[in-house]
Amino acid sequence: MLEQWRARLTRLHLAPFRPYVINSLRAYDRARFIKDLSAGATVGIVALPLAMAFGIASGAKPEQGIFTAIIAGFLISALGGSRVQIGGPAGAFVVIIYGIIAKYGFANLLISTMCAGVLLFAMGLTRLGLLVRFIPVSIVIGFTNGIAVLIILSQLKDFLGLSIDHMPADFFQQAQLIGSSLGTINPYAVAIAAVSLALMLLWPRVSLTRASPRGQRFVRHVPGTIVALLLATTAVAVFELPVETIGSKFGGIPQELPTLALPAFSWELVKQLVAPTLTIALLGAVESLLCARIADKLIDDRHDPNQELMAQGIANFVTPLFGGIPATGTIARTVTNVKSGAVSPIAGIVHALTLLAIVLIAAPLAANIPLAVLAAILMLVAWNMGEWHEFVRLKNLPVTYCTILLATFFLTVVFDVTVAVEVGLVLASLFFIYRISQITRIEPIALTTIDAKAGIEAYRLFGSLFFGAVSKLEAVTDPARYAGVDAPRAIVFDLTLLISLDTTGVEALDSLRRQLARHGGALILAGPHEQPFSMLKRSGFIARIGPDNVVADMSAALSRANFLVASHCDGIA
Repeated sequence: MLEQWRARLTRLHLAPFRPYVINSLRAYDRARFIKDLSAGATVGIVALPLAMAFGIASGAKPEQGIFTAIIAGFLISALGGSRVQIGGPAGAFVVIIYGIIAKYGFANLLISTMCAGVLLFAMGLTRLGLLVRFIPVSIVIGFTNGIAVLIILSQLKDFLGLSIDHMPADFFQQAQLIGSSLGTINPYAVAIAAVSLALMLLWPRVSLTRASPRGQRFVRHVPGTIVALLLATTAVAVFELPVETIGSKFGGIPQELPTLALPAFSWELVKQLVAPTLTIALLGAVESLLCARIADKLIDDRHDPNQELMAQGIANFVTPLFGGIPATGTIARTVTNVKSGAVSPIAGIVHALTLLAIVLIAAPLAANIPLAVLAAILMLVAWNMGEWHEFVRLKNLPVTYCTILLATFFLTVVFDVTVAVEVGLVLASLFFIYRISQITRIEPIALTTIDAKAGIEAYRLFGSLFFGAVSKLEAVTDPARYAGVDAPRAIVFDLTLLISLDTTGVEALDSLRRQLARHGGALILAGPHEQPFSMLKRSGFIARIGPDNVVADMSAALSRANFLVASHCDGIA
């Protein structure tokens, strides 16, 4: 039965469902398990503050971020197509989720995420994982930097301890509200956030150069985010500092597993959620495959993009059933996983189980975590996710690249990622069409030294004859040229340097053929390559022009032209 299904999938050209973990377990042994266990535990500890911070920054509760990291992290590692990728809530989603909750509500976010999960799985199943790679890097950098700016702006409230009940989703409204609330700055929150940020930046540098070998090993395994989180939480609990904490705002984190709950679902509701669904699916696909490519470079491996998308789809369909938010591949945690020595997806599964153990054992301790330290952590994450050096390099890069990157960046900040990516793709497509059309040329071939009769013209086509370049034929196809007695009786096109042809190009050639035929002339094509020839044949053009007028080379084309011109002259005589 299984072989029959595989045969059907092969005939449909669908991607097989084969998680990477299956291949990893073939040669799995105790030594590899110890490496994965150590790496997974390390990543689990690193993921704890990030999951809470992403949950809060997204407009959800901290436990919803943690549950997402547990459930989605487990499924993405167990079913994914990468050896070391870690999945969970991501910084790139923070602004998107916040905007969706503000506009549609949290319940509709869950439905959008589930629909996006179905879409992601379908993209992987139909082998669209490779197409995501065609998104230009300028668009990826543009919206990544834009999201980073929005995250930093959204965290100023908790970083400064401002008295703001609810942050709007709009960039200008956020900036205006923060500016008008600067009089409510909490110095204790600022101190906690600033010290935490400085500690996270200086922790590895200072300790690695001055600590003992044992201290250096400790630093490598305990990241600065955890140290800052522990110290800030201890300071708030011991000195009873007047700052907002997870306990004061959310009532703490429940010490239990999430319960399964089906959200209200209807097709009418789904139709209204098309835009957020597409946004989550597109961003999830881009982020996960981008993260997997970075991981490939670190471990000299190659992931399966289609399997990865299917795993992302399953994770994003299942996680909302437990109240979770959208998930994707996470670069920071994946890099940590690699540097900690992970060798298989088992490390990602251990990371999820580590988070689960922390929730079941130490959830009450999270009540004293100040929101200021989580804001500092998110600001550092946002700064690290942005590729700010690209702005410096813009002066040395082409205008088209700069235009796409800056347009995507500003549209992400001012509007949203969906609009930014759509406009970026349109701009990239237009610039690409323009560049390709510039490559296309049509040049006359001198026939003075060739045995050609009067009334024969020959041209050589270069590049691609498509809808963006057919204007290059205007001089040849001008109807005024064929009305007089000096009109050409045969036109030869040398296609040996034409690499591609589309239906618009075929229509332009057919228009020229009809003009020549009305005045007793003929069009002859020489040496078309496989793609142009296939297009000419499938469109019926060869049948209309006559198979004898499509020849192998210029010599045969000129012989055919001489024959037709001579026959025409004899007919007139």
